Amino acid sequence: MTKIRFAVLVLALFVFILPPNTWAQESDVVSAPTASTQLADPAGQQQVPDRPVLEQRHPRYQVQTQDVVSLTFPLSPEFDQGAVGVQPDGYINLLGAGSLYVNGMTVPEIADAVKKAYVGTLHDPILEVDLVSYQEPFFLVSGQVGKPGQYDLRHDTTVSEAIAIAGGFAPTAKTQVFLFHRTSANWVEVKELSLKDILRGRNVNEDAQLSSGDMIFVPEKFITNFRKYVPYEVGGAVSGYGNIGP
Repeated sequence: MTKIRFAVLVLALFVFILPPNTWAQESDVVSAPTASTQLADPAGQQQVPDRPVLEQRHPRYQVQTQDVVSLTFPLSPEFDQGAVGVQPDGYINLLGAGSLYVNGMTVPEIADAVKKAYVGTLHDPILEVDLVSYQEPFFLVSGQVGKPGQYDLRHDTTVSEAIAIAGGFAPTAKTQVFLFHRTSANWVEVKELSLKDILRGRNVNEDAQLSSGDMIFVPEKFITNFRKYVPYEVGGAVSGYGNIGP
């Protein structure tokens, strides 16, 4: 018991003797972000680096370059703009309020940003923002399918349905395909899907739903690639693809 009391006493003396600023410095070191983990947005503010985030069930559309929005001020119609195009650099031009960066924003976020831009001109303005023109949802299919290309995403579509829309599997196709899905500006998620069981009515719940901008790649069978370069012998006759030397 004496040893325990002595240890507690030493610890208490250490806490009181240690300078208070030492604890503050340690806290600052832990909480302060490093320069390498900070990024600057167009407004010059610091933000965390672009990282994959959890997807929302029903995400709002994010405005892109070449999209067009309309701005309506019911109580101040002189500031109305019927068609404001998002420029290649992500900005829109406002009447009497300069430029505003909106690339990647949703319509409600644009409305809030426009209101802030007019703080010095209008007091708590009533504003309506509408999306006039935007990028139609689409998906891409490449590789060993009947008709590779870009297709409109008009309704909920799975990977197997998308391959059917693209003309189905070619004879040289593997049923193990890759789905590329962009989760953010700098991150792409890649899923490997085996459609063999799905097409046979098994594990149908694993047939992934497509989002706009997704790409499906259907690779070649290994034996097809192999035969292109290595001749094989069938019944004593040499066959294969490409030129075969004497």
